[in-house]
Amino acid sequence: MRHSFSLLAAIAAGLFAVPAMATDYPLSLDNCGFALDIAAAPQRVVAIKSTAAELLLSLGLEKQLVGLAFLDGPLPEALAGAAAGIPVLSEKLPSQEVVLEVEPDFVYGGWESNFAADGAGERPTLQQLGVASYVAPAACRSVRPVKLSFDQLFAEIAELGAIFDVEDRAAALVDEQKAALAGVVADTRGLTAVWYSSGTKAPYVGAGSNAPAMIMESLGLENIFASVDEGWTAASWEAVVDANPDVIVLVDAAWNSAEAKKKLLAENPITSKLDAVVNQRYLVIPFPASEAGIRNVPATVDMAGQLAGLSF
Repeated sequence: MRHSFSLLAAIAAGLFAVPAMATDYPLSLDNCGFALDIAAAPQRVVAIKSTAAELLLSLGLEKQLVGLAFLDGPLPEALAGAAAGIPVLSEKLPSQEVVLEVEPDFVYGGWESNFAADGAGERPTLQQLGVASYVAPAACRSVRPVKLSFDQLFAEIAELGAIFDVEDRAAALVDEQKAALAGVVADTRGLTAVWYSSGTKAPYVGAGSNAPAMIMESLGLENIFASVDEGWTAASWEAVVDANPDVIVLVDAAWNSAEAKKKLLAENPITSKLDAVVNQRYLVIPFPASEAGIRNVPATVDMAGQLAGLSF
């Protein structure tokens, strides 16, 4: 029987229950408002961005991966070995020509903007060339995603499991992540926080609808920019100072490290007197774990431990 409904919605609604069933191809689904028809399990796959690469590797699909690109940092140690023989096509966003050179039948992008004429290629163009494309649902822009939840991340894992006919692996990964998340105890001290992602003259911060909001809520932190209905937003140091957050989440990126952020906050006259800065009340998350993906749960577990160690 041909699948013609929204697979991700069905998974999220619990219609795909354990035990997992083998995929009945062709598989039709909607991804960011783009209709996909998957004739068979993809065999030659390019993953763009860390979130895409890490999910496929976690599903044991390294043999199907013919190229990685635009990784945001080192892969987790548990996945690095499996990825060792996979070519890195580009340190940044690859061109369509570079992508097509490895003859993929499927390209999985962590951002919808990866699929542009000056990037990996526009989705309709790739489709005409026989290449299916998939965008991480939390990163949709053509269709505005709803506020992110861990259940939606688990649904994405299940959807990829269906696409690649590895439903059992996907179900096992979801069960593992759910068990880890269940061990997180939200902080009850009524603490406020700001998620400092990037920027120097002005901060780019986590807002109210994507991974930063989801993680902070799970930790029991009140996000000072939760009212902004975006994943991330440009803010001002003055707004941060006015809110005087109890905790500052620092995204540790190769191009803007957590240590560099600490130095800036301590030396900036506007922020240097913040209680969180004076008392070094920081939580640190690696950049690849700060966007919607399989590293959100382990990062939440780790940050809960960091938070429990802060004194006030």
